[in-house]
Amino acid sequence: MKKNVLALMLLSLSTAYSASANDLELGIYQLNRGEFKAAINEFKPLVVEGYAPAQYQMGLIYLNGNGVRKDPGQAFELFSLAADQNYPDAQFQLAVMYSDGIGVKKNEKMAFELTEKAAKKGLPSAQFNLGVMYYNGEGTVKNYLTASRWYEKAANQNYALAQFNLALMYYEGKGVEKDLEKSYIWNIISAKNGYVQAQKSRDMDERDLSVEQIEESRAKAEDMYRKIMMQVDLKTKEAYKGLI
Repeated sequence: MKKNVLALMLLSLSTAYSASANDLELGIYQLNRGEFKAAINEFKPLVVEGYAPAQYQMGLIYLNGNGVRKDPGQAFELFSLAADQNYPDAQFQLAVMYSDGIGVKKNEKMAFELTEKAAKKGLPSAQFNLGVMYYNGEGTVKNYLTASRWYEKAANQNYALAQFNLALMYYEGKGVEKDLEKSYIWNIISAKNGYVQAQKSRDMDERDLSVEQIEESRAKAEDMYRKIMMQVDLKTKEAYKGLI
């Protein structure tokens, strides 16, 4: 009997979570269409329920002033609610606010700590920013090696800026052994993602490489890009399943 009750409880929770996810998805759809009031009406009940993804979305609405007056303080509170539930997007957004002093007093240490939390959960934008922080020594001790590792994590999730920065580190030999071919490969991949500066750097790399090196590197870049996109597609599908 107890097992049946537990099963019913789990089913009830699963159904409620699925309904929240559906309402969230509808709200995001409306938000992207510029139907701000409708989106807010979808998000508000979810915020009251304590649903972290909705708290995050409402935080963005107040931060950007979409259908409401801009209110960084309210945005900060909403992001904090979601971040307390270990929602990585909210942790990262709080980090940006601490870094820039928006809605809260500027605090590089807090920005670093929150960025690190989000990065460790696999958020590519946070991984990239953490790399920048280690590279520049913002909120932490400067460390090129650690910076390169975080850039690589984000680069492998197809984050174009991280791919470009990683290429630059290989070009300059900072935190990694100088390697023009790897610089060229990552610039090719970043350029595929439309990053203009990477296109220029790719062309500069070619001047220092032989025809054979260029051909081999292009083949490696194509293979790496294909594998990266396969992983990104897989993670996207897994994330979607998690919302159903």
